[in-house]
Amino acid sequence: MAEALIRGLLPPVGPVVPENISAADILEKRLSDVHNRYGIHTYTDNTEAIKLADIVILAVKPQVIRTVLQEISEYVNENKLVISIAAGVKMELIQDSLKQVRVIRVMPNVAALVHAAISAISRGKYATEDDVQVAQKIFNAVGDTVIVEEKLMDAVTGLSGSGPGYIFYVINALADGGVKVGLPRDTALKLAAHTVYGAAKMLIETGEHPMKLRDMVTSPGGTTIAGIHALERDGLGAAFMNAIEVATRRSQELGSK
Repeated sequence: MAEALIRGLLPPVGPVVPENISAADILEKRLSDVHNRYGIHTYTDNTEAIKLADIVILAVKPQVIRTVLQEISEYVNENKLVISIAAGVKMELIQDSLKQVRVIRVMPNVAALVHAAISAISRGKYATEDDVQVAQKIFNAVGDTVIVEEKLMDAVTGLSGSGPGYIFYVINALADGGVKVGLPRDTALKLAAHTVYGAAKMLIETGEHPMKLRDMVTSPGGTTIAGIHALERDGLGAAFMNAIEVATRRSQELGSK
């Protein structure tokens, strides 16, 4: 995710020059690859990466967030904006660890790798509206953003954070269906992937309700309504709702540890 953000922020897409980005990691080989690819500053020491930074992005696993916060606490003050994408980690923990610093919490998803993420942004107690706008500019570089209250972040995780995994599953199932009725595997997979992409693009660009768009391709007595009847009969809608509910609960569990 950190590399996706770096790539999105740099020209020709983004407005930030490489000299203004620093990154830290424990793996020297990884740092070398990132430095050679993007020309940014790289460090094995987290404190070196943030000393001169105006914005600090915590792109780390939740299991190590406390250790990272301890390392950087001496070098973070009210002049720095801290943005966390550590899944399940509440802003209160970061604010308490870093002396009531300005914090923005963000839940992006893996589609940031292809500049098609949707990221949910929550504003911390000490953050300003300008800080929210800064976060939006950063994450709009890899997709689109929405603003939500922090109490909804687990729901966001269950829907859009985990959502790409559900859609990959759907694409594979569509391709399997194509193979079952005689299509070659590679053709079926391409048809399935582009069908999902095209439907999503159509929904986003028209702004129409999905059921209205569905009706546009559902002729009386036709093939689409026959397929939709089978989906309803087999409980596809309930299965997706259940998946999001279960993933949301799991996010809540992880956040409480």
